[in-house]
Amino acid sequence: MSTKWRTYWTFQAIGWGSFAIINTFFAFSFDKLDEKFFYRLLIYLSLGVIISHCMREVITRVGILQKNLKKQLVLFLVLTLVMALAASFLRLEAVDRMELLSNDERELLARPDVSYGFTRFVLVLSSGFSFFILFFIWNLIYFMYHYVTKSRRQQLDTLRLESLVKELELQTIKAHINPHFIFNSLNSIRALVDENPQRARKAVTELSNILRSSMQAEKLETVTLEKELGIVKDYLALENMRFEDRLKIEYQIDEDTLDQPVPPMMLQTLVENAIKHGISKQINGGVVKVISDFKDDYHELMVQNTGQISGKINPEGFGLSSTTNRLNLLYGDKAKFDIKQINGSLVQARVLIPVKTV
Repeated sequence: MSTKWRTYWTFQAIGWGSFAIINTFFAFSFDKLDEKFFYRLLIYLSLGVIISHCMREVITRVGILQKNLKKQLVLFLVLTLVMALAASFLRLEAVDRMELLSNDERELLARPDVSYGFTRFVLVLSSGFSFFILFFIWNLIYFMYHYVTKSRRQQLDTLRLESLVKELELQTIKAHINPHFIFNSLNSIRALVDENPQRARKAVTELSNILRSSMQAEKLETVTLEKELGIVKDYLALENMRFEDRLKIEYQIDEDTLDQPVPPMMLQTLVENAIKHGISKQINGGVVKVISDFKDDYHELMVQNTGQISGKINPEGFGLSSTTNRLNLLYGDKAKFDIKQINGSLVQARVLIPVKTV
């Protein structure tokens, strides 16, 4: 038996079992607990289980739960009324044939001043009201259960869709990062081809190492800082060949942060921006400093470079937008990113990534 069927029959047993216990309790309290009571109760319970199961079949086959709310309410009431009258009619037929009519029912049917057919109709309506209340509660519980289940399923589908969208957005961002990086690197190599072929060949080797690392990073949403630093060092080694003495590189890395997860190519993008917008615009060159440390409950990554921020920072700039988007997709509002002028000649890009606590 499937979990769905097991749940359904468990609810059936609990519901009708509770009805039997309550009726037995009141019959005992009013001293009406006799043999006929149990036979009548058995007929009532049998009809209740059978008719309610038939209602479920109608609901499933007609697809009432898939219709709009207004139609659901109308069909809900009509179905409950029809099934209640059917159950009441069958109950009366059963107790009459088995001679289990109550004293009140027997006296009413024996009245000479009222036709027998009309009396049975009145008894069907009277008993039908009780069945209507029971089936109304049964249907209400059934509809509410499926409404809650459907809502939860929709929420799960929404979460899966949001997760898929985020994954696709991350892949799209990555797909833009690599061509951007390759373009800048090839420009660096092109500048060396005529000037120094030997260094150009070495630069091609450096570039192949970087591309190999970046292709491996594509398979993951995060990589360790140690792996990311490997890409950064290869990139800076490549740029150092172009800038020579104009580029000074400093690392201030807390070794405990090397195993911290970071978005792949993010640090490399910040370093690349430091070279493009900072060092390349300085006649005498400058310094690029990469810092990694813990600050409170965050992993703090900073890239500092010689230069000045000219005018207002463009938030749509490729490096800034890709970094902000990836941090938002991976960490929500828990991660932080800012870029600012920290003194007259030094620009700092800082990323704060929440540290996962075990």
